[in-house]
Amino acid sequence: MKLREPYEELAIPPTHWTSELRFPPPERIRIYDTTLRDGEQAPGVVFTPSQKFELAGHLSELGVHIIDLGFPAVGPTEWETLKLVVEGRRSGRLRKDLELLVMCRALPGDIDTTFEVLRDTGVEPDEITLFVFTAGSDLHVKYKLGKMLLRREGKSEKEWLDTPVEWYREANKKLFASAVKYASDKGFVSIEAGNAEDGSRADVDYIIELGHAALEAGATRQAFPDTVGVFTPEAVHHYVSRLVEAFPGIDLVVHFHNDFDLATINTITAMSVGANIPTVTLGGIGERAGNTPLHSLLAALKVLYGITIPGIRYELINEVTRVASRLSGIPMQPHEPIVGTNVYAHESGIHTAGIVIDPRIYQVINPADFGARRKFVFGKHSGTAVVKHVLGMHRDELEAAGVEITDGLVERVLNEVKSLREQQAAMRRVEKLVDSIYEKMSQLGISERDVIELAKHLGKDRAVDAGTFW
Repeated sequence: MKLREPYEELAIPPTHWTSELRFPPPERIRIYDTTLRDGEQAPGVVFTPSQKFELAGHLSELGVHIIDLGFPAVGPTEWETLKLVVEGRRSGRLRKDLELLVMCRALPGDIDTTFEVLRDTGVEPDEITLFVFTAGSDLHVKYKLGKMLLRREGKSEKEWLDTPVEWYREANKKLFASAVKYASDKGFVSIEAGNAEDGSRADVDYIIELGHAALEAGATRQAFPDTVGVFTPEAVHHYVSRLVEAFPGIDLVVHFHNDFDLATINTITAMSVGANIPTVTLGGIGERAGNTPLHSLLAALKVLYGITIPGIRYELINEVTRVASRLSGIPMQPHEPIVGTNVYAHESGIHTAGIVIDPRIYQVINPADFGARRKFVFGKHSGTAVVKHVLGMHRDELEAAGVEITDGLVERVLNEVKSLREQQAAMRRVEKLVDSIYEKMSQLGISERDVIELAKHLGKDRAVDAGTFW
């Protein structure tokens, strides 16, 4: 039915509370997808080069601005992916304005290897963005990079533990700046400075020092991560507002993990103080609890914050997320926001009665905006209103079968639905289904036990037939 009064007069819109935030202009926001790299780092997930190209095609059509292709130095399959995607962009199968990015550590050897792979693949340095990264937190700088930094400066590894953190900070900054300059001298014109890994546990003043050193050496934008997923929105506000202030006019990438289910709100918080390039993955897949989900971020920005990003085809979000789920082997939970199978399904009698009057009574998201549709599921919580509504939608079919819709029929159908649902529950089919899903999920990847069995076979110089071993 049509509401007599304007919807905005009947319900306060969420944008009423968010319109004063300092988001970048929508045209300056660039969506940076890292499904092909960080998404593939989810345990048990592996994409073939052809699957990565398929995903790149979907992401291009969806309208993302940047695709992370990962580490070319990893091996031949990464080279093939790089070649497929670059040629796809050259030929027009992918958008011409789609930015492609590859990664390497802030080491001359890594940069050389990446350069050689690009050259051997027929990719020029000016066709690609190079992401060069180093550590940022004192924990990482001293205890992960420490021995390497000592060797680089001609010092003994025996000095590792006794050398103060301040020395490691300075050595790391020198390493980072020299690596960025080395990449620039190699011909890379677009360089993303990853300063710095584990940034959410680092001294923000040191991160700013690293950033200035990288920009002076030739970097073209900054990237700031919450590598271990410990950021709160309050901490994001503190760190990112400082970075935006320190680097006015410079593009700022934010890369947040989802260990406490805060990646989306943390990313939104970073954008609300000026960060303009959020990283996401399809379905939120990635290390541990994954990354900021593309679907949650784009939908929240559009519906709750009134930010529609030019060029994004929101109606493709469900379809593209489903493709990534199928290729990765990781199903979306049914109640996953925006893309879950239950998100637009309604059973409760109270809720469905409201939905029948106007869907916004119980759901502010229009499913069609994100490529989904609303449906009704019938069970013990269903009411007569939704049964009557659905029967009415199919009146012609029922009348053709000689069935008249009456209140009595509605009541009988509802009673039978509730009885059938109780019988299904008694058969415990749902429990068996869930058990089978967990069993299948446990078979993703190669397990510790598989590795031990491989070692037994290989240790005895036996040939391993992978087809029968697994």
